[in-house]
Amino acid sequence: MELRQLRYFISVIEHGSMGKAALELGVVTSALSQQISRLESELSTRLLQRTSSGVVPTDAGLAFWRQAQLALRHVDDAALAARQARLSGHVSVGLAPSTTGVLGLPFMRAMRERYPDVRLRMVESLSGYLASMLGARQIDLAILFHEELTQRWSVMPLLDERLFVIGARSLTGMPAGAEVRISALGELPLILPSGSHGLRALLSASFRRAKYEPRIAAEVDGLAMLMDAVRGGLGATIQPGAALARSENAALASVQVADADATRPNLLVSVSDDELSPAGLGARVVLADVARALVNDGRWPGAKLR
Repeated sequence: MELRQLRYFISVIEHGSMGKAALELGVVTSALSQQISRLESELSTRLLQRTSSGVVPTDAGLAFWRQAQLALRHVDDAALAARQARLSGHVSVGLAPSTTGVLGLPFMRAMRERYPDVRLRMVESLSGYLASMLGARQIDLAILFHEELTQRWSVMPLLDERLFVIGARSLTGMPAGAEVRISALGELPLILPSGSHGLRALLSASFRRAKYEPRIAAEVDGLAMLMDAVRGGLGATIQPGAALARSENAALASVQVADADATRPNLLVSVSDDELSPAGLGARVVLADVARALVNDGRWPGAKLR
């Protein structure tokens, strides 16, 4: 198997056409088709399905495409690292919106200081979407809140976050004191993510155990808009302490939830070690170091290291 065959195959998938891929690669269509046929023969499986409008990958082709992209990226990174004689390449890191407020900027600064030649790509999305992106090899590592047991990932339990009731101090029903139990929230209007959100699933389980029926004022799936509504006095929310890290939320009141199960685990998850590039391995170490430093320095509200 040759590297050019992998590049040819990836180009065909991206263009959905032998002709368009051949034009971009600067080869004739017949030569490109021949190389793809040789690749299929070597693998003893059909990678592409010809249609009237072009070509589409088979299930085997889709699986091969994902790994071929990863292989070529590692080859490119290795060549660049060899030329520059120090860690380089690129790495993609995923963080949930609530995590970026406390971890995002310190991590980016630490990466620039420690590995200035590594090109960093940050992806902010919900934990479930980040897990899907990891499975598709679209990102290299992420902070997730639950483990996908069916995936061949490297998983490092990092820390646990306590949850807080957060709201405007003037909001009617907003609890006072250092802690509050879920069953004591009464008619406090809550603004929460919808049912598809991992945090909402965790809260719903806590509500059931506490035999508490929450008063849902609104459901908002974007953290920025949700916190806008909370600052606007439309209701309180229940979020991990990281949601308080941004300066615009400093004036809000926060009361830690006392229920033992009101805790969100944070897992540092990456593709398997044999798939992770040198840049990815370096970024994983930096991400863990920065998270631990933030907790030890008291800059991650409600977080406790595993």
